[in-house]
Amino acid sequence: MPELFQKTTLSSGVRVITEYIPSVRSVSVGAWIAVGSRDESVANSGICHFIEHMVFKGTKKRRMHHIAQRMENVGGYLNAFTSKEFTCYYSRCLDEHLDRALDTVIDLVINPLFPEKELEREKDVVVEEMRMYEDTPDELVFDLFDRALYGTHAMGRPVIGTEKSVRSFTTQRLHDFLDENYTAKNLVISVVGNVDHDRSVKLVEKLLNGFGSNSRSKGRRKVTPYAPKMIEEKRPMQQAHLVYGARGLAVTDPARISLSVLNTVLGGGMSSRLNQNIREKFGYCYNIYSFANMHSDTGDFGVYMGTEASKVNHSLKLIKREIDRLAQKPISTTELARAKSQAKGAIMLGLESMGSRMMRIGRQELYYGRYYTLDEILGLLNNVSLSDITDTAASILRSNQFSEIRLVPTED
Repeated sequence: MPELFQKTTLSSGVRVITEYIPSVRSVSVGAWIAVGSRDESVANSGICHFIEHMVFKGTKKRRMHHIAQRMENVGGYLNAFTSKEFTCYYSRCLDEHLDRALDTVIDLVINPLFPEKELEREKDVVVEEMRMYEDTPDELVFDLFDRALYGTHAMGRPVIGTEKSVRSFTTQRLHDFLDENYTAKNLVISVVGNVDHDRSVKLVEKLLNGFGSNSRSKGRRKVTPYAPKMIEEKRPMQQAHLVYGARGLAVTDPARISLSVLNTVLGGGMSSRLNQNIREKFGYCYNIYSFANMHSDTGDFGVYMGTEASKVNHSLKLIKREIDRLAQKPISTTELARAKSQAKGAIMLGLESMGSRMMRIGRQELYYGRYYTLDEILGLLNNVSLSDITDTAASILRSNQFSEIRLVPTED
């Protein structure tokens, strides 16, 4: 049987990684660019996300409607997303259409035209997307949280940018940003499913055809020092939305596994402490959970809750009580075992999706430069001890470092 995971670095610096899954008849393909909203200047805020939109408006090889139809005509799927640290163009299809999927996503990366006639129209589309988020308070409250954690640093700005910055974009600025950041050393191609690695590498080499001869990479500006903040904004809505959190761990921190387990104990499911002691006991909310986001050199940890405006203060007291209790008193062996099992189940269930696998190996390459096998990941989880949880809780769950974000209804 061929090796399940393989990696080849082309002479240009492009990395091609594959995971062979012989039991399926599908493939998932991703083209990852190691550039995101944190790499933008204030004037270019939102340009990564805007480029992600504009590449679908036409390339040197295809018109806009041909791009939209190319994968759907064979029963496949084509999409993209932008995050704070990378951009990904991806496709899913039957294994017999691998050539088409690779050709399509790579074409979007290396051949976009940014047609002038589509530029202004797409600005309107993105501004409407901004307004959609403005009308989605459980999304907006996290933008306020990022602002509290990172201030004027690019990590504190929305991925989508601002209306002012987006309205200022020109075709030349898009091409300049693309030339500077869409380089070979920043590009990872990940392919998962019923695929042959050597064939995938040959296809990628042929499609790139000299791309990245002037490749270069640049460092990222470090995040600024953090001081906890209290932010409250009023909006015409029915419910109050709360985020209570602080800086967390980077994705390479050795304590990241124990933090993930700790997160599961606190608010990672219906059996978690937050759900049992706030939703079930008091009936204060429909949705409450904790989160642990990890980036290359920083991260954040906290709790989100939506509740009635009159219950905000008491809800926050209950959340703080649960966090303090977790920081001060060790969890039981039973609770640790349950959290580990829950985490293992989530990982194993995710492996049933070729799309999830493709995302997994792409992120691993971007963050770690290597592949973590399932056995390695499960081993790391199994090795988390009660003392690891206690140490991580003492380090992360410090109430004097938490910011408090409230998005509350207007009085009328």
